[in-house]
Amino acid sequence: MKKILLVAFLLISVGASAQTKSQSYIEKFKDDAVRIMHQTGVPASIILAIAMHESASGCSAIAQNLNNQFGMKGYGTTTYKKRKKTITSSYRKYDSPTDSFNDFARIMTEKPKFIGLSDQFTHYDYLGWAHGIQKAGYASSRKWASQVLGMIKKYNLNMFDENPDDKSTILASADSK
Repeated sequence: MKKILLVAFLLISVGASAQTKSQSYIEKFKDDAVRIMHQTGVPASIILAIAMHESASGCSAIAQNLNNQFGMKGYGTTTYKKRKKTITSSYRKYDSPTDSFNDFARIMTEKPKFIGLSDQFTHYDYLGWAHGIQKAGYASSRKWASQVLGMIKKYNLNMFDENPDDKSTILASADSK
């Protein structure tokens, strides 16, 4: 009985810890994501969800050592120290996580295989963006878009996309009460 309670407690603790890390990550980068959305048209929910998915909410080695939140490959190699070992990596190194966010948005709006997405989808069509990014070849996993959409739903990230239709509906329902 004690073992079962201990295991249950550990599972709850790990789940709560992951939730806290994700919530902290959202709080830390939501303003950057919204600013980038207004500059580029890439939904803030997509920026946040992909960054959280690819970097384990900032806990991955490349996120912590290279400020690379999206797993972007570089053109050469870069090195960093991890537990007294020198790691050589083909991932891009950024001066800050925000630089990584800006580079991701630049790629989504300037790289030929993604460039049509901003013409095809509005900044509040996160569903279209997720499937469009996957279809364009961002990730090889067939589950990638559904995983990203799951992050958006779980953390309600689409509230950062500022859909004017949603706001009018919310205001209308608030006025009628």
